[in-house]
Amino acid sequence: MLKERLKWMAAWMAMAVMVLGAIRYVPEVVSVSTSVDGRELPICCVDTVKEQVALSFDTVRGDGDTGKILEILKKHDVKATFFVTGDWVAAYPEETKAIQAAGHDLGSLGESGQDMTQLDKDGKTVELTDVHRKVKELTGVEMELFRPPLGAYDNEVLRTANAVGYYIVQWSVDSMDWKDYGADVIAETVCSHKDLGNGAIIRCHNGAKYTAQALDGMLDGLKSQGYEIVPVSHLIYRSDFHIDQTGRQVLDR
Repeated sequence: MLKERLKWMAAWMAMAVMVLGAIRYVPEVVSVSTSVDGRELPICCVDTVKEQVALSFDTVRGDGDTGKILEILKKHDVKATFFVTGDWVAAYPEETKAIQAAGHDLGSLGESGQDMTQLDKDGKTVELTDVHRKVKELTGVEMELFRPPLGAYDNEVLRTANAVGYYIVQWSVDSMDWKDYGADVIAETVCSHKDLGNGAIIRCHNGAKYTAQALDGMLDGLKSQGYEIVPVSHLIYRSDFHIDQTGRQVLDR
């Protein structure tokens, strides 16, 4: 009886280790506060004196202009962050590897890119773990950044993502490229945005009609204003921070 009980306990402990190993990807964040008045908040921008902004792309609608975007970023010597879904990674493995090989961030948009507020907790966890596993197997990258698909989140979505080790990142400057208004409009929208400033996070898409055409002008415009363009991973703080009511990540000094 004792032997059977010990065997059962050993099996349970082994299973627990496997589960924790599958979902705890990055070191636990310490000394941070991501809630205001009981509401969990993502990082929308960063409080910094550095003249830096982060450029990000959501990759959900087909291959789009991924190759062309990578060429333009290389020409400007700019690194960015690409948020991917598991479905996109499975459909475009070579493009995913090209993003990583070029030195850009890979971040998560969930497995399917669906609104995760509509899922139960187990469903939310699966959305996070499945895409993480695919990217790790394909590129060796342990993703640490998560953007809630469609910009939709609630406390449970953010707490679930935090629990598996992700920093949750939204944006403060939306290029509105998904509206297909044209390249000049996209560049102007970003470069004259009221929330453009030190620590801004810019959101674009790889599959929008005019994004690639707008990219040269956008990057030139940002640089002319004195900004260094960096990936999200180079902008955010990893510990000892809080997020204020506007979604600004502030370092606790």
